[in-house]
Amino acid sequence: MEENLQTGRKLRPVDLARAHGLSTQAVRNYEEAGVLPAAARTPAGYRAYTPVHALALSAFLALVPGHGHATASAVMRAVNRRAVDEAFRLIDQSHAQLLEDRRTLEAVERAVRDLASAPGTAAGAPEEAAAGHTAAGTAAGAAGAAGGRFIGPLARELGIRPATLRAWEAAGLVRPGRDPLTGYRVYDGAAVRDARLAHQLRRGGYPLEQIAPLLERVRGAGGLEPLEAALGDWRARLSARGRALLAGAAELEAYLRGPVK
Repeated sequence: MEENLQTGRKLRPVDLARAHGLSTQAVRNYEEAGVLPAAARTPAGYRAYTPVHALALSAFLALVPGHGHATASAVMRAVNRRAVDEAFRLIDQSHAQLLEDRRTLEAVERAVRDLASAPGTAAGAPEEAAAGHTAAGTAAGAAGAAGGRFIGPLARELGIRPATLRAWEAAGLVRPGRDPLTGYRVYDGAAVRDARLAHQLRRGGYPLEQIAPLLERVRGAGGLEPLEAALGDWRARLSARGRALLAGAAELEAYLRGPVK
């Protein structure tokens, strides 16, 4: 079979392009990028592709939906230079990312289930307070004891920078109040909830412009219904990626069973 693949009929760039729904320039670009192995040349200087190139192109196009264009390209370049272990490492990374994304979705679903009851919050000194200001520290403690959180402790809990919380506030994702004595931001239970949801949705790949109206609907409706469709869509996209990874693996295996070892 390997001999047949290597010495099979010659394919013009247009043949390869039409069979895969691409332009001839795209085929040439993929060859130049190392996604396809180098083609032989006719005496007139034209590229002469073979069924081997068709297998390579099919493998690449099948890898893209699950891995993305950059990783799929890197996988094919590694395979074509016989660095198969490097290609497998890249594939493993995509699977690990999908697992992490599934865990993130599960965390969002847990956060949604907790929305009905406002989370308890612990007191903490504000990130914005200057060191040595006893009066400000006393006010911070009072605000914390009243159930609010300041920006520093909340940012540390979420594993983000205070500047990120400020950016989310500017985008309408969170709405902290202000301590009447110090003017520092104070996040009550609802604001902490919004910050947690925004954090999880950002990890899930949602842009700020999609998260803001979603949280606005949650506030207005006073319930979780607006999140159900988003979570269902997220879950469906993860499942589609999982199937795409399987499809890409099958096509890559077909290519590896050819002349690539």
